[in-house]
Amino acid sequence: MQKIVPLLLDWFSKNARDLPWRRTRDPYAIWVSEIMLQQTQVKTVIPFWNRWRRELPTIEAAAKAPSEKIHKLWEGLGYYTRVRNLQKAAQQIVAQQSSRRRRGDESQTKNKSETPHVVPYKFPEKFEDVLALPGIGRYTAGAICSIAFNQPTPILDGNVIRVLTRIFGIGENPKEKKTNARLWNLAEELVTHAARLNLSRSSRREEAHSKTGNGQSLLTSAATIKGSCSALNQSLMELGALICTPRNPQCNICPVKKLCVAFAENRTEELPNLGKREAAMSRHFVAFVIERNGKFLVRQRPAGIVNAYLWEFPNVEINGESLSAKEIFKAEFGFAAKGFSPLVTVKHSITRYRITLEAFHVRLKNLPKILVGAWLSPEKFDSLAFSSAHKKLASFAKNCILSGR
Repeated sequence: MQKIVPLLLDWFSKNARDLPWRRTRDPYAIWVSEIMLQQTQVKTVIPFWNRWRRELPTIEAAAKAPSEKIHKLWEGLGYYTRVRNLQKAAQQIVAQQSSRRRRGDESQTKNKSETPHVVPYKFPEKFEDVLALPGIGRYTAGAICSIAFNQPTPILDGNVIRVLTRIFGIGENPKEKKTNARLWNLAEELVTHAARLNLSRSSRREEAHSKTGNGQSLLTSAATIKGSCSALNQSLMELGALICTPRNPQCNICPVKKLCVAFAENRTEELPNLGKREAAMSRHFVAFVIERNGKFLVRQRPAGIVNAYLWEFPNVEINGESLSAKEIFKAEFGFAAKGFSPLVTVKHSITRYRITLEAFHVRLKNLPKILVGAWLSPEKFDSLAFSSAHKKLASFAKNCILSGR
């Protein structure tokens, strides 16, 4: 630990990427970045994070935003339960702090004519309070508390697991309870050792002030402070993202290669031992882009299912069925359609599923029966949050109108 921690801190201070959420210590901004980064690559998250910060700059704004807005801001990131939990957590913070303020006002106000001082809602600092928020687990709570508040809270995500299993030569499956507990203990030892190396608060502020200057990123000063819990945890994540990658790790430029068991024993490709992957499963859907008088039928997915609250075109899963698209349409809607033509086939992957979405353009002259959903012009699509595949269908629907198809 005495050798690894200084090496990681020094490497991070020189090689850390200049990411927008590293230019702030605002726990709300860091929290949003951590939620977005779950299951999502950094390069994908950056524009989403910047847009979120512009549209919802405070906890209160996130708490009070309409459901349609938070889903639209999240459109394209996937795993939408994350954004709903983020809003629930923001609402919980606002509700709890509003309640405390009301109790404080009742007991302390002397002059009722005074205008109360408006205090912004604060993200909780205690690890237990952060962990209690919806959608926040042990890793996310540890990341927020260490990065935003420089607390010695450990983190363990995919990148950190890979780094630790290789450095310490851990061959057991990290998903197993005993091995996972060992990795958490190692992560805790590392960040605790970093905390012991922390400079005094006064010298830390002086060093940060002297190194940042006017307009310079806080990243440099944070990373150059030896023993920083924030920098140590970020260094583990950064090493896994940039150097200690799943395949073809760049061991020749790794700052801790001389201390790495996997490097010494030529086992970097074997570790971590994640066991056999689940076999990919194919799923096949047929979607109907139904047009009537220049408007299209779309539906909002109900709560409690995958992609809840997102909009989509009517669709049916057909795995194992041999019916034609026209037969499926008739079975689904109860009438036959005459204006029926192939539109596009979209292929995409979600976790272990390999999905094929075959879409057909259906043009109706009249409405033989009431269809459940909303009839909207293509111009309205931009205000709705679609799943990624159906957003592509929305684009094709617009082209149908423009081309007069």
